[in-house]
Amino acid sequence: MPVQSVLVRDSSVHFRLLQQYLVLLKRYPILTKSITSGILTALGNLLSQILEARKKRQSGASTSDIDTAGAIRYGIYGLCITGPVSHFFYQLMEVWMPTTDPYCIVKRLLLDRLFFAPGFLLLFYFVMNVLEAKGWDDFEKKMKRSYWTALKMNWKVWTPFQFINVNFVPVQFRVLFANVIALFWYAYLASVRK
Repeated sequence: MPVQSVLVRDSSVHFRLLQQYLVLLKRYPILTKSITSGILTALGNLLSQILEARKKRQSGASTSDIDTAGAIRYGIYGLCITGPVSHFFYQLMEVWMPTTDPYCIVKRLLLDRLFFAPGFLLLFYFVMNVLEAKGWDDFEKKMKRSYWTALKMNWKVWTPFQFINVNFVPVQFRVLFANVIALFWYAYLASVRK
């Protein structure tokens, strides 16, 4: 039985959006990954705020409005840091540890978990501190209070996802894959950093 082609204009909205995303990803990989990261990171912050407000409502406490400035800060971080840094990290990983290396599966995971994750989390704390216009003392307090806890949680939560990401997801989709998982991760970080 022959397979019938579907014209793009007759296809679903989801399919057209995916197709457009793939075109943009091919033409403007860093910009596309950066914008996607910015949007999903801001959404992660908003998710955290919504969940926190719901928890306060259930406990009878008064809820505050959504902090749009906080969501914007997270969006800026995703746009300017997460997208480009992740893009280049995954590209370099392909060069440093090609699939022809018999131990590439383990090496890639160790590189990500032992070097990239701690450094990227430190960068997150620092950039958020700058975007919040806080001083060095506040940065040190947040680092002492929650960095180690957040890093251990990162290792617990992210390790299985990053194992899949760095070894089985095509390199052009790794930032997107990580951003979808990060939607929930940034919701966690927004609550732990307070």
